[in-house]
Amino acid sequence: MPAGPDGRAERASWLRIALTPGIGPVATAGLLARFGLPEDILGASHAALAALIGARRASALLQPDPDRDHAIQASLAWSEQPGCRLLTLIDRDYPERLLQTADPPPVLWAQGRVDRLARPTLAIVGSRAATRGGIADAQAFAHCLGERGLTIVSGLALGIDAAAHRGALDTPGGTVAVLGTGTDRIYPRQQAGLAARIAEQGLLLSELPPGTEPRPGAFPRRNRLIAGLSLGVLVVEAALRSGSLITARLAADIGRDVFAMPGSIHSPTARGCHELIRQGARLVESADDILAELGDRVTASVAAHPLPARTANPPDTNPPDTNRTPSADTHDPVLDALGWDPVDAQTLLERLQQDRRGARGPATGAPELLERLVALELSGAVERLSDGRFKRLFK
Repeated sequence: MPAGPDGRAERASWLRIALTPGIGPVATAGLLARFGLPEDILGASHAALAALIGARRASALLQPDPDRDHAIQASLAWSEQPGCRLLTLIDRDYPERLLQTADPPPVLWAQGRVDRLARPTLAIVGSRAATRGGIADAQAFAHCLGERGLTIVSGLALGIDAAAHRGALDTPGGTVAVLGTGTDRIYPRQQAGLAARIAEQGLLLSELPPGTEPRPGAFPRRNRLIAGLSLGVLVVEAALRSGSLITARLAADIGRDVFAMPGSIHSPTARGCHELIRQGARLVESADDILAELGDRVTASVAAHPLPARTANPPDTNPPDTNRTPSADTHDPVLDALGWDPVDAQTLLERLQQDRRGARGPATGAPELLERLVALELSGAVERLSDGRFKRLFK
């Protein structure tokens, strides 16, 4: 739909329906099926509308509403800014995968590169309270998959979401951030800088109008859009009760692939992934696992929508290899004793002392161990978890 004055009346009609309280995507779909385009819906009689959506909602749609009129004008003005688009269900750029879901939003507010929506997409989601290892994995997978032509979709939350956006941002595939607010009300506020970069190089997308602040219920609905936009969903670190698992289950319900990254049996952030794997999600150890599963769907889509010219990575981007195995050339006694599961300092000290009795390592006391752990943490080889335990990271 054009962004200038032409088509303004048509966009206003779509907005009037989308912004009428009580008339959601399902009711809108019924109205469109019965009456045709929004202009036809708004020209129908109260009785005809009430027969389909009830008298109260019919009245709300037809009667004047100053607040709604203000919101319509604000959205129209917003859409006439550079890089801003209103995508309606009949717009050629409306994402096809969303049209295949049960309740596609009648209007989407899109800021940035709308062409990202036509590419093969994979959602990467996970814990807000992610470990450093989880954040590194999410960023590395997103970067690798973005380089291979997949557009990475996530929800701009702290933790895994932000890492996925950062990893994909400067790749040919790029990234789409789906918001639970208006595109001008970034939440959480710490993500404002990242959101600005995504608006320039990727796409910010919302089914809520500008000015919409965070509110209960908006983020679970946002999750259904993340699932609906994507060929599949990769979950990297998630608790048993989390929005990430909701996104994964929504994806499974509409026939999309679900991938999960396994972790330590002792880690709370791995339990959600393990539960998904028990329920049939594909266990993922490398980006190639995902590409192999998606197969021809990615190949065909990339062929139909050739990759843009590659953007060079910024100097500070050096993602780890997602097809890696733990390094075998490092024989640090502390790392050897730490293993690959989180462990507390006292247990680690006991392991080192046991190794010493077996003549495997040098004598180590508590002060020396803590000093060595600090050095390993500063070097990025070890992470101190919130409960005080230590976890070895891939290097």
